[in-house]
Amino acid sequence: MRSVISALAGHAGSQPAKSAICDGRQTLNYGKLHAAVNTVSAQLLEVSRGPVALALENSPAWIISDLAVLTSKLPCLPLPPFFTATQQSHALRDAGADWLLTDRPDFYAALLRQQSIRATRADDIRLGGIVIAQFHLSNPPARLPPGTMKITYTSGTTGAPKGACLSAAAMENVARNLAAATGMTSLDRHLCLLPLATLLENIGGIYAPLLSGACMVPSAGRQATDTITISGNYGATIAGMIEASQATTAIMVPQMLHALLGAIETGTPRPATLRFLAVGGARVPPALLARAASAGLPVFEGYGLSECASVVALNTESDCRPGSVGRPLPHVTIDFARDGEILVRDAGFLGYAGDSTSAGEPWHTGDLGRIDAEGFLYLTGRKKDLFITTFGRNVAADWVESELALQAAIAQAWVHGEARPWNAAVIVARSGATAQDVSAAVAAANRKLPGYAQVRHWLLADEPFSCENGELTSNGRLRRAVIAAHYAPHVDRLYLEHSFEFS
Repeated sequence: MRSVISALAGHAGSQPAKSAICDGRQTLNYGKLHAAVNTVSAQLLEVSRGPVALALENSPAWIISDLAVLTSKLPCLPLPPFFTATQQSHALRDAGADWLLTDRPDFYAALLRQQSIRATRADDIRLGGIVIAQFHLSNPPARLPPGTMKITYTSGTTGAPKGACLSAAAMENVARNLAAATGMTSLDRHLCLLPLATLLENIGGIYAPLLSGACMVPSAGRQATDTITISGNYGATIAGMIEASQATTAIMVPQMLHALLGAIETGTPRPATLRFLAVGGARVPPALLARAASAGLPVFEGYGLSECASVVALNTESDCRPGSVGRPLPHVTIDFARDGEILVRDAGFLGYAGDSTSAGEPWHTGDLGRIDAEGFLYLTGRKKDLFITTFGRNVAADWVESELALQAAIAQAWVHGEARPWNAAVIVARSGATAQDVSAAVAAANRKLPGYAQVRHWLLADEPFSCENGELTSNGRLRRAVIAAHYAPHVDRLYLEHSFEFS
């Protein structure tokens, strides 16, 4: 991360007293941030020779740790807080993590023990005003592509998500072009609402502001990661955080924007300082964008993937086309396969952790789309069965369906959640099973799934999915479009009846 680290050193030299991080409890200027990063980097080089995992809440400590790992030229492994214990342990093993920094020592000591990862606790360090625990992990080294500086695990299409390996150049290209596209300057204050372990916030909320000499504002407390944290009066909470921090920029997933708009539409004052609100991580419903425009919020939709170092395209203040995901950033080129699949060139993806196969060029996104005459990119669908919830979580429908079908009371299941806040299912009960049996079965399957993949509400199918009614292929696969069309009114009613739970 030569450009980012050089920018940090440059700001520390030219404007050492300029605020770099403000979290409402303390302010860290660029001079002190630079010194703290160098201190931790030197300590890491003495103890670690492999990937360093970060399991921290949003805080100055997260930012210092991430920059210190990058300064040390060690691969960084952010652990998403919404991962299950099994997924976190998979990431630690799969990436060959050598060192772990965490602000939850008891939780991770238990997790490592339960997941049979041998670990030795080292001396605690004080970082960014809090105590950070350190663990040396005895994982075998993993095969990582040369030049790997970040290993980012998405929410996962299965229980064992892949770790996308990214180079410094790939991340810096995105950060630099994001800063330019959003017009970010040293006067900006970026509020980090998403977990910093999320690649989008990591690059857009740390690296882009740092390149611009702006102030980073990590939101205190638990970040919005699921339907529990985005419920009740969370929209008013977001508005209050923006107002209190005097934030000029922020990044949200669609469900957070929905919550914020709900609060504004019921009387919460619109944040006055906000000038650029990027919304991504999942498809943004057009109706939501229309509501944002009516409320006077400066909302700009974007599109990206972990394998492309997050952002690929973004609408901006000067170049905005509602309904599109914006123009591609300057460092990438968009092509299309014969079937309309979006292909991204020059994103710099290196490959996956543990996979000896290097990444191909171009990157096949799995998304279908088109570009108009003015160069704006539009998404038209997904090539496979993967869907993305409004929380930006990737869910493979057949993964959840298979967990449901393992239950004795469930014969077949179809799961839906694209651009929705929670997942719904149409279920074929086994002979003799009651609705109560199915409810218990769904609950049992949910216990094996992370929160973002769980089925919140369900309905019983009119009849089994079969070749005769056109809902199964000859080899037993679900005809998803046929089932979706058949049950659309019922599923829509299900979401409408329970919409109050997430407003």
